[in-house]
Amino acid sequence: MRILGIDPGLRTTGFGVIETEGAKLHYVASGTIKTDAVDIGQLPARLKIIFDGVREVTSRYQPTCAAMEIVFVNVNPQSTLLLGQARGAALTALVSTDLEVSEYTALQMKKAIVGHGQARKEQVQEMVMRLLKLPGLPGKDAADALGLAICHAHAGASFAAMQKGTTLSRRAHAQYKRGRTY
Repeated sequence: MRILGIDPGLRTTGFGVIETEGAKLHYVASGTIKTDAVDIGQLPARLKIIFDGVREVTSRYQPTCAAMEIVFVNVNPQSTLLLGQARGAALTALVSTDLEVSEYTALQMKKAIVGHGQARKEQVQEMVMRLLKLPGLPGKDAADALGLAICHAHAGASFAAMQKGTTLSRRAHAQYKRGRTY
């Protein structure tokens, strides 16, 4: 299974691609999609860069599924709305390629990677480097995206096992596949 993790941001959107082979994780690629070339006041142009960048990443690395961070509410509601729009552009790019998208909070990802939800970015970078046996620290946004992919690799296997063990259909919060289900 090849998993694409996306850490959405209006200025910098991180991406990370891993492959799973049983319980083994293999690094494929990571990086960022930056919108700095466009003036901060040109929101539609920035959203297009994010959309096109995520589409390019999915085209290049051919993931089988994706994991994305759920937006948290900031103190500043305007910042939350802008982040939500960036996240929407990335999410639209993913579902337009018929990828199944799972969502995780930053707390869930940090618990899965570091062991506690209050981990700092540097701790996430260090653990991602160790888990994927990377030669150096990935960037902060790329590390978060790789962390989301790793989180999904572990959680996705558990969800699949639970689905096999029951006749009930799995209904997880914010699972996307041709529309939202609850």
